Amino acid sequence: MDASQVFTVGQQALYTLLVVCAPLLLVILAVGVVVSVLQAATQINESTLSFVPKVLAAVAVLAIAGPWMMTTLVEFLQRTLQSIPGAVG
Repeated sequence: MDASQVFTVGQQALYTLLVVCAPLLLVILAVGVVVSVLQAATQINESTLSFVPKVLAAVAVLAIAGPWMMTTLVEFLQRTLQSIPGAVG
């Protein structure tokens, strides 16, 4: 296994990580911005008001996109493990 193969596997791993994490992070970001705007408009500075909606949004995204996320990660792991004999030999 030479350096180019290592970099290719690393690049594929980072891309898979980005694709899998993006929906969750984008939804939490959007919910955080909306809650922050509402807090600034109403001048309510309650810490749980910003925390609870983010947690609920994260749970909703994981419930909806969780199977797809798991399938994507399992497929990547299978491809990586199946490529080990070719990389070693």
